[in-house]
Amino acid sequence: MADNNNNWMNNPALGGIDPAKLQMLASLADQAQKKDKSELMPFLMALSGGGNSTDSGNAADNSVPSAPVSFDTDETEAIINALKAGKSPQDIKKMDKILSVMKKIKK
Repeated sequence: MADNNNNWMNNPALGGIDPAKLQMLASLADQAQKKDKSELMPFLMALSGGGNSTDSGNAADNSVPSAPVSFDTDETEAIINALKAGKSPQDIKKMDKILSVMKKIKK
């Protein structure tokens, strides 16, 4: 189950990224896939630092890394491209929309 969802991690373009960072991303991706649509955006916002991570009602469900993990521009681009690989144009459009929203939130 998780192996199919984490095929993006095998993309050769990700070879220069610290394996610990990739494992953390895989864990977050698994958590995100378990969320329904109404929970996904608050989860992503909490990850980006734009949301309220003090919601004690779902603290276990919305866990985010305790230590800040950052990705440089090249790492971020490689990850996004790996996630888009093999996706339908509709899925890529959805991903681009989410990325656009996340960029606006971070401003």
